[in-house]
Amino acid sequence: MILKTLQRAGNALASPAQQLEVLGDPARIVAGRFQESLDRLGWSDITRTSLKTLQINLGKVCNQTCTHCHVDAGPDRRESMSQETAAQVIDFLSRSQAETLDITGGAPEMNANFRSLVEQATALGKNVIDRCNLTILMANGFTYLPEFLAKHRVNVVASLPCYLEENCDAQRGDGVFVKSIEAIRALNELGYGRPDSGLKLDLVYNPVGIGLPPEQSQLERDYREQLNERYSICFNRLFTITNMPVSRFLHDLLRQEKYEVYMQKLIEAFNPQTIDDLMCRSLVSVDWNGFLYDCDFNQMLDLPLDQHERRLHISELQDSDLVDRKVKTANHCFGCTAGCGSSCTGSLA
Repeated sequence: MILKTLQRAGNALASPAQQLEVLGDPARIVAGRFQESLDRLGWSDITRTSLKTLQINLGKVCNQTCTHCHVDAGPDRRESMSQETAAQVIDFLSRSQAETLDITGGAPEMNANFRSLVEQATALGKNVIDRCNLTILMANGFTYLPEFLAKHRVNVVASLPCYLEENCDAQRGDGVFVKSIEAIRALNELGYGRPDSGLKLDLVYNPVGIGLPPEQSQLERDYREQLNERYSICFNRLFTITNMPVSRFLHDLLRQEKYEVYMQKLIEAFNPQTIDDLMCRSLVSVDWNGFLYDCDFNQMLDLPLDQHERRLHISELQDSDLVDRKVKTANHCFGCTAGCGSSCTGSLA
């Protein structure tokens, strides 16, 4: 059974404004605001120091409906980047110092422009990341993807929240684990995850429930051992990522009456050592319409980059527009700064 997205269910939390209201409610978060935590450290704000990564969200169409999804993606969504906006992305990359194009979604591979974006970005000499849910590689009409990704030497960053089938399926849906293992095997056969192949396969862990991720290097060793022994599959690195109290995971926390407990846990685990390496300090996020945000989470909460009192668009962007620019923050930022920290490349400290 496919779960309904918040939007299709008519849930109030489909609205970013409603999510921000919950996240900013002082009656729910008595320990203080994220900005207050920065103030106590003498940080008036967080600024972007460089632009290394252009992350583009190709839309909210997905073949899965995961319980933790901060995008509220699913098969019933229709938001998808147009050919015109994709061309504007490539135009910016051609004149930018950004080193990496990081492609996400939804399932980004379901966008009609995915292949051309990969081909054009690699032709420009950019590193390309595909944030993949793995099951799409086994879906009808998409089985060509493993060889396509290998041909263009795309770094695959794939979600696998546990090496145990029961835990994985509880978060991502029945049968997802088996298909994910099948997809990893297909990638391994092409060289992904194997030493000296140059084809990188990185896995992503996020907790099942309201815990914080365990120490990344130890969990990576456990994953490597368990996946090899059980399924004879391999990978390069494991990234541990904290579940963000945004969209569908926020709804799940409220439904289980665990929101206050989870937020208190994030706040108590606030780690100043994570701030220097936050992804928003070297990354900018582009939505399916081409508008810009400090990160994918800000995108989902509709906290855009603006200039001259209007939203900044990829078609008018220059690198200089982004450097030394203040990052917009709110209480969801406790998710990136808790414990060892959380970013698109895992823990920070």
